[in-house]
Order: sequence, then structure tokens, then C-alpha cells
Amino acid sequence: MNTPAAHRPFGTGVVFPVCTPLTRYDDIDVPSLRRHLDHLITHGADGVFVLGTCGEFAFLTDAQRVEVVRTAVDHVDGRAPVLVGISDTASERAIQQIELLMSLGERGPDGAVATAPYFAATGSLEIAAHFRRIKQSLGDIPLFGYENPPRVNGASIPVEIVLDLAADGTFAGFKDSSGSQAYLEAIVAGRQDRGLHEFRVLSGSEGQAAAALRAGADGLVPGLGNVDPAGYVRLMATAGEHDDACDEEQDRLRSLFSIVSIPTHVPMGGSSRSLGAFKAAMRILGLIDEDRCAPPSVLFNEADRKQVEEILRLHGPNRTEHADPASTFQVPGPKIAS
Repeated sequence: MNTPAAHRPFGTGVVFPVCTPLTRYDDIDVPSLRRHLDHLITHGADGVFVLGTCGEFAFLTDAQRVEVVRTAVDHVDGRAPVLVGISDTASERAIQQIELLMSLGERGPDGAVATAPYFAATGSLEIAAHFRRIKQSLGDIPLFGYENPPRVNGASIPVEIVLDLAADGTFAGFKDSSGSQAYLEAIVAGRQDRGLHEFRVLSGSEGQAAAALRAGADGLVPGLGNVDPAGYVRLMATAGEHDDACDEEQDRLRSLFSIVSIPTHVPMGGSSRSLGAFKAAMRILGLIDEDRCAPPSVLFNEADRKQVEEILRLHGPNRTEHADPASTFQVPGPKIAS
């Protein structure tokens, strides 16, 4: 088992985008959140990222966001860096999130993460101005850009804009969830060409994590890491050192990632399907108490959970890596609200 004794440099390694546990009444499940943060750190997290896509930030109220960030900052208590999502539709709204979230807890968060603006159609000039305005408000707090075109009207942050923002000090790092290996490789190559050696590039791909590391990425931000953190820590540790072991681990994690594409009991949007699968697996493994996703998500039913359970049996983490080593894969139906 990995321990948090020796973290990699800030903004590198495996940074887990934390799912937000909810009660059956859709409140923040603070005890489950604390337990899950402990699990991630115990299994080798180089950082945690709250209020990202996995954290369902867009479906949470401001009060819920405050509760998540304060809980994470105070409970982690310096054991790993805490990054906070501040994404919003426009620059001034993102700045309101900075004012609301970035001074919470005894220590305060260690960094902020933001997408390009969304809803309104924007181009390169607006995107660049957006991030520079956010950084102006953040001051010395590091800002990580977040490439996720499906969440921002299908608009990608142009590679040259990413590099320009890194060069002028706006971006300390960048989380690439584009799904395009060519895009990531272009950023890594541009970083090298411009001598931006302190600029961190992280991949959000679960299934192409090994390829991203071989291309020069500094680390990973895998949503599936909520289910199997030790697997991604092992993958990171073996990449470039023991490639056969790395590829074997990647193949297993890719098979485990199939939980997000099971045929669910009713048609679901991508968020309901993916986050529902992650949370169902986390519930089965004893990491959280309920597997609810925030409204208006469509929720998994018992048949969906059984499919996740079977994939966990075949491809999931070792029993010794569970939060509770005595736990089994039996889903305690009465505790799970459908």
C-alpha cells in the first residue's frame, strides 16, 4: 500500500478529482467525504481536486460548495495539496467563486482549477481574457486551466493560447480532458519548445493514462481513481520504468472503466451514467454510504448496480485495498436509495 509520506512536486503525480458524496436527502455527506479523502491519501494521492466534473460542482448550491471545500481543506490538513474548481459561465462569476471558496479552512486551498467560459459562445480572445482575469483575482494562488470541450459548448482552448497563458504566468498547470492524444502531445511539445519547464501538464484520461505519461505528461487526474486509486498510483509509478507492468495495469483499469458504459435500466445522459457508475462502485466498496448523484441526475437502480458489481469482481481493486478490508461485494440493498 502506498502512503502519503513522499509527495511529488506540486501539480504532478496522481491528483484525484473527488466525487462528492451525498445523503439520500441530497445533502453533502460529510462523514463519507472525510472517509473517502482518507482513502485517497492513504493510497498515494499526490493531490485532491474538489468541485470538478466528478464533484458535480454544476449541480451543487453555493452553500454545498462551501461545505465541500471547507471539509476537504480542514480534513486533508496539509497531507496533500487541495485544488478547488471555480468554473462558471463567465469571468466575474468565477471570481465570485474565488471570493466564496478560496479562503476557506484553516489553511485555505492550494490551487484553483477553471474551464473556459460556458453557455455563451466564445473564441480565443475571450478565453484568454477570461483566464487572465481569474488569475488577477487569485493573486499568488496557482491556477490550472481545464480543457473539457463537451462541457463548454464543444469549444477547445487552442494550444497556442494554453502556451501563451503558461508563458505569462497565468497558468501554473493544465488538466487535459479533451480525449485527444494529439492535443496533449502538442501542448507537451510546445512546452518544451518554449522552455516552460515549470508548467505542469496533467491528463484526465482513464483509458489513455499510460500513453499520456509516455508522451511527457506530469501526472494524471482520473475520475476512475475514486474507485481504484491504488491502480493509478501503480500505473504512474511503473510508467517509463516497468512498461510491461504499466501496460498490464492500464489494460485492467480500461476494463474496469467499462462500468461507465453498461446498458442502464433507462437511457441516461453522460454525467448520470458515468458518475452513477463511479458512485455505485464506491458504495459497493464501502467508500461512501450512498450512491446518489445530485439532481437532476437519473439514478442507478439495483439491476445497474449488479452490473457494476460484476465488473468490480472481474477487474476491480484488490480486496486489501478497500476502505474496509472485511467488506464484501454484497450490496446492502436497504441502504441504497433508488
